Amino acid sequence: MPIGNINVRSRPGNRAEGLLSVEGMVFRCALGKAGISAFKREGDGATPLGRLRLLGAYIRNERHPIRRSGLVFAPIRADTGWCDAPGDANYNRPVRLPFRAGHEKMLRGDRLYDFCIVLDWNIHPRRRNGGSAIFMHLARPGFLPTEGCIAVERRVMLRLLPHLSRKTVLTVLA
Repeated sequence: MPIGNINVRSRPGNRAEGLLSVEGMVFRCALGKAGISAFKREGDGATPLGRLRLLGAYIRNERHPIRRSGLVFAPIRADTGWCDAPGDANYNRPVRLPFRAGHEKMLRGDRLYDFCIVLDWNIHPRRRNGGSAIFMHLARPGFLPTEGCIAVERRVMLRLLPHLSRKTVLTVLA
C-alpha cells in the first residue's frame, strides 16, 4: 500500500534525534545537529521545518539491487556529486565529478548513502544559502546527528521503500 504522509518531529529531550511516524508506526531517526529550524540556512546543521515531497532516490547498486519502489532510483557512481556552493549556478543540484565548486561526494566510504532519497528542499525555486543536499538516508550507528538530513536505520529504509513514491509527503513538524 502506498504511503501518503510521513511525519517527523524532534524526540523530547534531544533536538538532534527524531521520531518518524508513518501509518501508525513510529521509528527513531537522526536529525540535524542543530535540530529543526523554520529558518534553514546553508551550513547551519538544521533540519528544515515544512512539507517535503520525495523527488527521487540514489542507490549503491554494487551493494544493493534496485528495490521495488514508486521512486525512481539513480545509481551512485564515482562521478556522482551534489553542489553545495551557494554562489554556483548548480547550487543544490546533482553534478558530475570532478566539479570545480563546493560539492558533496555521493559515493561515500561509509554506508550512509547506500539509499539516499532527495527531499524537495530549496529545489523549486532555489534560494542562495537556503540549504542544500537535504536527504533522507541511512543513520550512523548511535543515531549521531546529521548536517540537516533525516536518517533512519537500514531496516526502516528497507521497510519503507516499497511504499514510497513522488506522491509521498514528508512533513517535519516543530
